[in-house]
Amino acid sequence: RFGFKSRGLGDVYKRQMYNNIAETDRQIGAVLDQLEADGLLDQTIIFFYADHGGPLPRQKRLIYDSGLNSPMIIRFPNAQKAGSKDDQLLSFIDFAPTVLSLVGISLPDYLQGQAFLGKAKADQPRDYIHAAADRFDGFTDAIRAVRDSQFKYIRNYRPQQGYYLPVVYRERIPTMRELIRLRDKGTLNEYQAQWFRETKDEEELFDCLNDPHELHNLADDPDHQEKLAELQAEMDRWLAAIGDQPNLPEAELLNQLWQGDDKKPSTLPPKIDFEEGVLTISCDTEGASIGYKLIESGSDEPAAWSVYTGPVTITRAHQVLVQSHRIGFVPSEIISYDLN
Repeated sequence: RFGFKSRGLGDVYKRQMYNNIAETDRQIGAVLDQLEADGLLDQTIIFFYADHGGPLPRQKRLIYDSGLNSPMIIRFPNAQKAGSKDDQLLSFIDFAPTVLSLVGISLPDYLQGQAFLGKAKADQPRDYIHAAADRFDGFTDAIRAVRDSQFKYIRNYRPQQGYYLPVVYRERIPTMRELIRLRDKGTLNEYQAQWFRETKDEEELFDCLNDPHELHNLADDPDHQEKLAELQAEMDRWLAAIGDQPNLPEAELLNQLWQGDDKKPSTLPPKIDFEEGVLTISCDTEGASIGYKLIESGSDEPAAWSVYTGPVTITRAHQVLVQSHRIGFVPSEIISYDLN
């Protein structure tokens, strides 16, 4: 359904995948060997998992199962539970309470998750898991999802914005470049082209068992209105419980986090040193980034800032503008420094 052949890419990906599997096996083996050498292997519970589903387009950064489903293996000492499989719904927020439960520490009330192993294991497994997609490097969206054992409900807060976003990192992936080439050529089939739709449906409902690639939206299907209403209500409950405001502008979000501009900390001004043609800049605010603009005689100020990463050799510029900024803080004032 999704396959296409071009330039032998399939063989390249297979080789890369098998190489990655071999490297993963090597690294895990090194950890196991070290634990055994230290006499700790039979006293250690090992969690192995990924941080998201697949890395390819329509997987990472999105809330389809191909992006949410993460592999996870738990190794217990002395082959306990070896070969067993648990199909219950788990969320990343369940990891912290589960680890505390396994080591016998009481669960704090503020934890959102629930333990799925150990003495404090929840009496009932989850009925739902929740997901969100907001920030994609230089781009933003506002998508929320809730899934039960079979169905997933998606709410798009920016339906006027398509799913596909030109994320620079992703567009370096050969698969992504090939998809774009085929899109521009007009040769993608209806399923491959879905991701490139210019708009999204406000609501989506998928039967993840019978439609595992989530291609057929059932939100308007009369036979699924009861399930739609159930998952809508569960999403509303969850958003209210955690205080989520999905489409809140970034500036307002930061303002709320700091409880008003008057309480937001300020980034300290940058320190500038210029000696023997080398410009050195620093900032005493931990974690701050520094931007600078070099202005040559008779030239206009550049539109874009350069990110300072180390001493800069100056040959022609006569003036530099410098500003320091830690994300979430008030940026420093822009300092103009004469290099003559």
